[in-house]
Amino acid sequence: MSKVALVTGGNRGIGKAIIEEFAKSGLDVVINYCHHEDEALELQKYISEKYNVSVMVCKCDISKEEEVEEMINDICDAFGGIDILVNNASICKDNLFLEKRVKDFKRILEVNVIGTYLVSKYVAKVMLENKSGKIINISSTNAIDTFYPESCDYDASKAGIISLTHNMAREFSPYINVNCVCPGWTKTDMNKDLTLEQIEEYNKKILIGRFAEAKEIANVVVFLASNKASYVNDSIIRVDGGKFNE
Repeated sequence: MSKVALVTGGNRGIGKAIIEEFAKSGLDVVINYCHHEDEALELQKYISEKYNVSVMVCKCDISKEEEVEEMINDICDAFGGIDILVNNASICKDNLFLEKRVKDFKRILEVNVIGTYLVSKYVAKVMLENKSGKIINISSTNAIDTFYPESCDYDASKAGIISLTHNMAREFSPYINVNCVCPGWTKTDMNKDLTLEQIEEYNKKILIGRFAEAKEIANVVVFLASNKASYVNDSIIRVDGGKFNE
């Protein structure tokens, strides 16, 4: 029987790339989304037609516990369990540090940190019953050393995800491997408003000299979810092309 992978925010960007790479490797996949249902259904159709795997779509606001619990129950009813969880869903709202609103700051923490916690909480219960599982959290180099004051709320949330990773790895050992991937600049919709001048300036600070393709982040996630990474646990892995000190 195929393993089952749940990817939050799986309808676009890095999450979409992860879904396809999992399907390519033969995993059944669950696409979680909160907005843009058309994209989720289009991806479901594409994956179903191209790969010989089962694909489920689940609408869920991961910051709401009752919705998360219902989603996990629905997935378990459909597949019998969850083997791999990728906590990918996140939001950001860049603006000047002194003009940020508490309402927006809280929402970013609710989705990025509390959402990661809630989905992990309910999936881990299933994995611990089976004494097996992989959880991969998607953070950012913004959580480590590429700070931007206009993104201070996003940066703080991604640092929180790294902290959650360490605590989850300890809480769920020895049955669940918990690791964290920290992408650098990546070609996604989150960065679509950057000017050409900004992109060129950021590229100068990347040793490889370009932004990552979403697939290049997904490849690392697929490795961590595989048996080849059976002894990788509680690790924070940068995927940023190499970075100059600023």
